[in-house]
Amino acid sequence: MTSAHTAPHAIATPPLTGPEFGSYAPDEVTWLLKDLSDIDLEADLADRERSIQAGTAHYAESLPIEYQPDAAYQQLFTESLATSAPRLAQAVGAVTELLIAERGPDLTLVSLARAGTPVGILLRRWAHRFHRHTWPHYAVSIVRGRGIDTVALDHITARHDPQSVVFVDGWTGKGAIARELAAALTAYTEAGGPHLSDDLAVLADPGQCVRTYGTRDDFLIASACLNSTVSGLVSRTVLNDRHIGDHEFHGAKFYQELAAQDESNRLLDTVTAEFDTTYDAAVAAAQHIAGADRTPSWSGWASVDTVRRQYGISSVNFVKPGVGETTRVLLRRIPWKVLVRNADAPEHAHIRMLAAARGVPVDVVPDLAYSCMGLIKEQP
Repeated sequence: MTSAHTAPHAIATPPLTGPEFGSYAPDEVTWLLKDLSDIDLEADLADRERSIQAGTAHYAESLPIEYQPDAAYQQLFTESLATSAPRLAQAVGAVTELLIAERGPDLTLVSLARAGTPVGILLRRWAHRFHRHTWPHYAVSIVRGRGIDTVALDHITARHDPQSVVFVDGWTGKGAIARELAAALTAYTEAGGPHLSDDLAVLADPGQCVRTYGTRDDFLIASACLNSTVSGLVSRTVLNDRHIGDHEFHGAKFYQELAAQDESNRLLDTVTAEFDTTYDAAVAAAQHIAGADRTPSWSGWASVDTVRRQYGISSVNFVKPGVGETTRVLLRRIPWKVLVRNADAPEHAHIRMLAAARGVPVDVVPDLAYSCMGLIKEQP
């Protein structure tokens, strides 16, 4: 279902918008997903990890039980959002200005659900605030090892100029999703679909594996700190043959029961409130990036492989570099260790708190290529 090209009229699942699905306003994003909210897909963390590592199950076939933070962690998220919002706003502005300068004013944003979705909304808000553009924005699923949802791509390219499509994500780690996207779009074209640019736009590119970014620093993007409660109350995406048919979008759940803890729109509004004061810096950053050598070096992948060898880890899939990916390891995997470059760096205070709560050792590695890395425990 992810490799064969299907005709647009064959799509069997309707697009979704809030408030019926997700907590984002309906004009800010259209979810090209199948609603699986009524299906029990959550698996025990340890059982799920063993199945994934044994190769008997793919990570996208089930969902981890969503971690709900305690009051102290929630307060730390609030503080982190407040302090990082100006930097986030500048990165949003730099990416948006870069896209308009290089791809033109009439764009169609396609965020990679779910981490890319709040970023897509922010890019759209910036384009409207300063340029009066009203860009369509869709959220679609991409799954490592399984490719992108081609049913969703059919839906988009039937309605919009394929040359206008820009794929959006939050950040890069070692670049696995950037590689997955490039391979999937090549396969889509070879199967008869239109050509789509694989130039992934992200706020932070510490792995140096994309051309369109707001910064290459490994900094905290607050939406990485939590799960669905900063992502419109939507789960990560699901690709499971029992629930997804040939002409249906990949699936996800809407965790409506977590509405009281939802920070999704507060995050968006907090960053948006910084747009005016960061406009000049964002434009300058975009101009600087445009004039730089942006050729991907994939240096992040090389450094991850070095760590993999040093720690005797069997696969680079068990090494998750960068603030965002390390947070994800602690929130929804079985972590073994956390490596940090600086023991007291403010951008990973929340990581140190999560590691302490889960009894995960934190090792200081001064020459680490990223601010931090999360190592997943290999299951016997």
